[in-house]
Amino acid sequence: MPLIYLSPSTQENNLYVNGGTEEYWMNRLADAMVPLLDASGIEYVRNTPEMTAASSITASNQGDHDLHLALHSNAAPEGSYGQIRGILVFYYPGSTQGQRAAALIAENLKSIYPIPSKVRTEPSTSIGEVRRVRAPSVFLELGYHDNPDDAAWVKGNLDAIAENLVQSLCRFFGIPFLKPRPLRRGVVDTEWGVLNIRARPSLTAPILARAYDGARLTVVNEWQGWYLVRLDGVTGYASSDYITLL
Repeated sequence: MPLIYLSPSTQENNLYVNGGTEEYWMNRLADAMVPLLDASGIEYVRNTPEMTAASSITASNQGDHDLHLALHSNAAPEGSYGQIRGILVFYYPGSTQGQRAAALIAENLKSIYPIPSKVRTEPSTSIGEVRRVRAPSVFLELGYHDNPDDAAWVKGNLDAIAENLVQSLCRFFGIPFLKPRPLRRGVVDTEWGVLNIRARPSLTAPILARAYDGARLTVVNEWQGWYLVRLDGVTGYASSDYITLL
């Protein structure tokens, strides 16, 4: 299953005009994303507020991530405080997958941002979390925290933004977007000995693991005749026809 590096801002001195900081609100957004990532089978490594952009880049590069996603909000240049609105979605020029992810995220954000025409993608070679990470990278500037309307939009729509972003990630990775549901226990019930656990809910998807008849696993979610399951640290899809819920 996909693995992302989730990197909410560590900029504790960037103040929101209506209270709080960029670090606080972007970490609140990441918190809101986590249950949806879990429910959809997207694994993640996440930075911490004590880290810096540099240490986040180092940590990201130490893993084999399929995408690096940085969550930030913007600030207008001096002399224009409070006068600019909009969302910028940065990617590294020449990164086909980074550009594709940025385009999907930007297009989907237009459906919830109050001024869709002010959501755009932009290549960058100057942002460290775009230029210096090994994985395809998307760096989000989710509105301007010095603008009262943008700051209020972020703070008042954390759940909607989180769901929108995870929907975009699911489209990027080609897997279903699923809402959280209670975990269930299950047991493999096959006549031929093993059940394939796959990267996507498709018989042609790569096999991630094999579960022997009688193996116990955790059922995370379900989608059109498939269960999203966890077994021995592996998360993937298996046919629900051969799993009995306990």
